[in-house]
Amino acid sequence: MPVITRSAALVLGASLLSSLPALADEARYNQISLRAEVSQEVPRDLMLVTLYSEEQNADPAKLAAGISDTLNKALAQAREVKGVIVRQGSRNSYPIYDDKGQTITGWRERAEVRLESADFPALSKLTGELLQSLKMGAMDFSIADKTRKQSEDALLKEAVAAFKARAQLATDALGGKSYKVVNLNLNSAGYPRPYASAPMMMKAARADAAPVTPDVEAGTSEVSINADGVIEVMMP
Repeated sequence: MPVITRSAALVLGASLLSSLPALADEARYNQISLRAEVSQEVPRDLMLVTLYSEEQNADPAKLAAGISDTLNKALAQAREVKGVIVRQGSRNSYPIYDDKGQTITGWRERAEVRLESADFPALSKLTGELLQSLKMGAMDFSIADKTRKQSEDALLKEAVAAFKARAQLATDALGGKSYKVVNLNLNSAGYPRPYASAPMMMKAARADAAPVTPDVEAGTSEVSINADGVIEVMMP
């Protein structure tokens, strides 16, 4: 048994020694981390509107029925407009207490309708009509998924070209003869540009007034592609 143990140790030691050149070959030198970014302004082509109904009543059943009636009429009207995606948002109710905070004197309930469309005129007109019975919760704009993908695909080649240009600059600065890419990661990002909203446009019209179509200005978002990677410079 002792002889067998020593033999195994000798074989293992020889194996480790024979692997040292291979480990040395795998060592990496003259590696540089680089980052390049390209971007472009893309018009926001998707309009999102949140409207809501909010009421209070001492009878929670009557309150819920009233909110449901208002909401159902608004949903039915919105579904008639072509190109508008209609969704129900959050709905919740909570008690109202007296001044001492001990006795419930009534209930308040709020329910949302969320609208989305690439047809700004159609959704603006519908929003104005629905403001006869609902209140404005929010109006926002974003880039549609399809538009964002097209923009990112167009920028991807530019990002790789920008990375290669920086890699060549770094190689020249070190006096190298060439370089190879060790790894490269491409990441996308979008940043909304601030835009001014007009509070006056969000006020509900009087019951006897004609619907007012809100004027909208969608603005743009910056879509960018980041190229992060590592190169190895080959020296003469």
